[in-house]
Formats: sequence, C-alpha cells, structure tokens
Amino acid sequence: MKIEAHPSPNFNDRKAPVDMLVFHYTGMETGQAALDRMCDPEAEVSAHYMIWEDGRIVQLVGEDKRAWHAGVSSWKGETDLNSRSIGIEIVNGGHDWPLPGDRLPPFPEVQIDALIKLTHGIMDRWDIPQQRIVGHSDIAPARKQDPGEHFPWAKLSRFGIGLWPSSLLDGASGSKASAKGPQLIGRGLGPGDDKKAVSRMQTMLAGIGYEIEATGTYDKATETVVCAFQRRWLQDQVTGLADLRTLRMIGLMHPQYLR
Repeated sequence: MKIEAHPSPNFNDRKAPVDMLVFHYTGMETGQAALDRMCDPEAEVSAHYMIWEDGRIVQLVGEDKRAWHAGVSSWKGETDLNSRSIGIEIVNGGHDWPLPGDRLPPFPEVQIDALIKLTHGIMDRWDIPQQRIVGHSDIAPARKQDPGEHFPWAKLSRFGIGLWPSSLLDGASGSKASAKGPQLIGRGLGPGDDKKAVSRMQTMLAGIGYEIEATGTYDKATETVVCAFQRRWLQDQVTGLADLRTLRMIGLMHPQYLR
C-alpha cells in the first residue's frame, strides 16, 4: 500500500497512549481544499491521514504525534482525544456539499477499500479495541455529523473494523434492525418526556461512550446524542426520536461496549 507524505505543521506531542481511531469526512468542496487547510498553520487543524476518492492515501502527521482532528470531544468520559487517537480524513463533501436533491455523496468503493487496508495496518501497530473505533459525530455529537449516515459502517465491520450487530440486521445494506433482540412495547421516548425510562436510556448511551447525563429529561442534548447514535447504527432513521426500534438497538449495542 503506497502512502504519500504531505507533512502538516499542525501537531504536537501526545499525552496518552494511542487506543482510539476516529473517522471523519472532509466536508469541503474538494480534497485539495481540505488538504490545504490541514497544512495551513493558521487553521490549526490536521489529521494523521487523508484518503482521496480514488483511494490514494496521504500522511500528514506521524502516528506517534498528536494531530489536531477531534477538537472538543469526549468518549467514555475521556477528553483530549487528540492525544489518544489516530484521525483519518476521508474526502467527501458530506452534509456541507451535498449532491442535487440534498443527497449525500457516496464513498467510492476504491476509497473504502483503501480505508480498510490503512485501518488494518494501524490496528496491527496499535492496541485499539473495537469499542474505540468511532466517528467524529460519536465523540462530538453537538458539533459534528461526520462521517455521516452514508458511511459504510456495516461493510467495515465485515472486515473486523468497528462493532455492528450483524446478526440482528435485515438485508445486505445493514440499515434496518429486525424483530430479534429485546422486545419492547409502547411509543418509545421523545422530547418533553420526563421519566425513569429516559434516565435509563441516557445511562445506556453513556455506557456506550457518548457524553450525556442521566437527567431523566429528554432535552435537546439528549435528542442530539440520539441522532448521533442513529447516524451510526440506524442510518435510515436520523430523527433524534427514540422510537422502539432505536431503543431496541441501544439495548443491543450497550452490552458490547461494556466488555
């Protein structure tokens, strides 16, 4: 696998061992614009790698250094995720540069194949648990939407990258949860609800890793975290409403993150 060096000045020393991997989309009009920005010292942003649409890989920062990609973020109660993560930017306009009709631009197969190869190499070099392979929206749900609900988490999981409840999914796309798993009744939960069930859901989301307090109130912050969860595991249903399908998926994923 060929990796082109394109050094960025935007890095410093790590303050923790590497144990996380964070996927991003660039969210800019072109890959060149994203690369230029990550190499601009005034921008103060960077990543360890960037992957072009045609599968070319550029390394901007050495893996032993702290690239500036995560920003203000949290996972499992930890902050300064830049110090403990490797960040990969994937060239894609995302929500900022959609296709006509507000369609999210696809990730080309060759690009994802390159991501898989790169990620396997990183995982060979560092001890990164599956529970700590995340998207930017997982660690900063109030600020970020990337890598987006069009990112192929299900495919990556088939290559041993990230957790996905494959035994509980319908169809090859991996977008719809089946009737298997915890059986629930009722209408689910939503904004304005104030009850023990909301606190239980918030506790489970925090157990997965999201930054959320168990207040018992379905407030805006809770809605934002539910959106982030859906963007990862219920990609055809990013509503912020915890209907029964969402609650079932939270119940399925939560135990996997407590191992």
